[in-house]
Amino acid sequence: MAYVDGFVVPVPKRKVEAYRRLASKAGKIWKEHGAISFHEYIADDVKKGKWTSFPRSVKLKPSETVMFSWIVYKSRKDRDRVNAKVMKDKRFANMDMASMPFDGKRMIYGGFKKLVEA
Repeated sequence: MAYVDGFVVPVPKRKVEAYRRLASKAGKIWKEHGAISFHEYIADDVKKGKWTSFPRSVKLKPSETVMFSWIVYKSRKDRDRVNAKVMKDKRFANMDMASMPFDGKRMIYGGFKKLVEA
């Protein structure tokens, strides 16, 4: 059964291009290690809700935008295998988390199993 890792990430608007480059690199690496697909989407019609919303979920600042991303795997077991390989990949070993083009402390993420597919 397919399995998905989902992410909501705040990114400074001035760093969107750097984020795009990082995401393109990451997508290739994840797919090389076995992910079925890798998706990155930038907010287009995302309003701040009264109680909840994507902007509220990451404490979005006026100078930021929201990214909505997901990675698809064959199964949770396969996700665990792929992610273990990705974390050991030398292309990620030299990355400095402090220089990332987003605030990882405000990133929301989790793994999801399929409930309905239409």
